[in-house]
Amino acid sequence: MSEVLFYKFPVTPQVFFRSRFTYGLVNLKPLVPGHILVVPLRTSVLRFGDLNPIEAQDYMESLQLIQGFITKVYKADSLNLAIQDGPESGQSVPHLHTHIIPRYVNDKHDDSIHRQLERTDLAKSYEEFFARKANFQKLPGFISIPDEERHPRTTEDMAVEAQWLQEELEKYVQEKKSQ
Repeated sequence: MSEVLFYKFPVTPQVFFRSRFTYGLVNLKPLVPGHILVVPLRTSVLRFGDLNPIEAQDYMESLQLIQGFITKVYKADSLNLAIQDGPESGQSVPHLHTHIIPRYVNDKHDDSIHRQLERTDLAKSYEEFFARKANFQKLPGFISIPDEERHPRTTEDMAVEAQWLQEELEKYVQEKKSQ
């Protein structure tokens, strides 16, 4: 598998799913077990509208497959599917990504989990993105969870989870084909 980037960060060991234009990876700082990301392979896709029609179709088909898979493998009652589209929405990385977060009948998170989710010239787009994000975070009422309350996992831990998810996804796809 060729190197996969999330924005400018190499994430290949964290990847458990890959289609023609999309990939799924385990999260560095998951809100709950099973909190994963679905991301387009093209790193110049900052926002949902930057996907071309073929990529958009692949992205949505990938989301549909992975949401069903995460529901099954984590035995979730529901899911949050979240796209933060632009810095004012809480998007923290200038590369489109969708959070898939398992939820359960007896969640103790209430809806506080929502608060935790934080073009042509790509260099200029990145600069503008980070400037807008910094300005937005200065506004009164900006909701943020201190980063020290979310602990990063090791690369090895994420690779182990990615491998497990890859194996489980293969089983899930086979089950769906036989239905």
